[in-house]
Amino acid sequence: MTFEQLLQDKLRSLSPKKQQEVLAFVESLKSGEKVNGRKSLQGLWADLDLDLDEKDIADVRREMWQDFPRDPS
Repeated sequence: MTFEQLLQDKLRSLSPKKQQEVLAFVESLKSGEKVNGRKSLQGLWADLDLDLDEKDIADVRREMWQDFPRDPS
């Protein structure tokens, strides 16, 4: 199997939404744009069908960091 065939097989196994992401990534590579690899938390959870808003995220962050030592000494 050639690399091109392997790539086609992998691409066909993706959902249409993921195929669009691959296309956008390839276009950015062709144009020389720098690709930002960071996603928001909402972006990371988009396919998990969670209903989170900024307040939920802020509350969890606050809870996680509340016992973290502030004084490095």
